[in-house]
Amino acid sequence: MITEDVIKEIYQNYRKAAKDRSELNLEYFTELLSPHHTLVADEMEVTLMNVDEFSPFKRFLIRSLYAVLEFDKNVAFVFKDHILFFSKVDSRLSVHFRPEGKSNFLSRLFGGGR
Repeated sequence: MITEDVIKEIYQNYRKAAKDRSELNLEYFTELLSPHHTLVADEMEVTLMNVDEFSPFKRFLIRSLYAVLEFDKNVAFVFKDHILFFSKVDSRLSVHFRPEGKSNFLSRLFGGGR
């Protein structure tokens, strides 16, 4: 089960985008998820074919992907500000948005979010 503590740990451990596409092992995960999710990866982006055309999660750039992690019942695609959780047992897709960090006086004054 993926708890809030696990999610916090994911954000702490994966703070930068993957240096090389091979680190992500996209071919393995697209095959693993293929019974329930249709993911198509090219050189630049991943497209979720079974998601509504106007969904903000329809496409994403591979260069913005920090990690891909496998859990018992889910596969997590980790990004800077969110995590996409793909179910391995059905067609569910869920999203966790990273909460904004505490801001200090200067960041509020100059409009910085974090």
